[in-house]
Amino acid sequence: MYEDKTLVCKDCGQEFTFTAGEQEFYAEKGFTNEPQRCKACRQARKTSRGEGTERQMYDAVCASCGKACKVPFEPHDDRPVYCSDCFRNRK
Repeated sequence: MYEDKTLVCKDCGQEFTFTAGEQEFYAEKGFTNEPQRCKACRQARKTSRGEGTERQMYDAVCASCGKACKVPFEPHDDRPVYCSDCFRNRK
């Protein structure tokens, strides 16, 4: 159904392969646009924008079960914080 395609990176101008497997993945996710950058340029762009780096985590205590946990935001006393299990169960 899908065949490998050769595309040209809009940043570096090098050719790269958009594999059949990647095309299938894009289709499953509902993505309609083909990638415009090669893997190296995508990674460089993520790094320059601060993506793909380790996220700062903060210590907290779950308001539901009382377990110590880590959250990706600075907790404040005026709002409850939940561990991932309790947060998932609240939905």
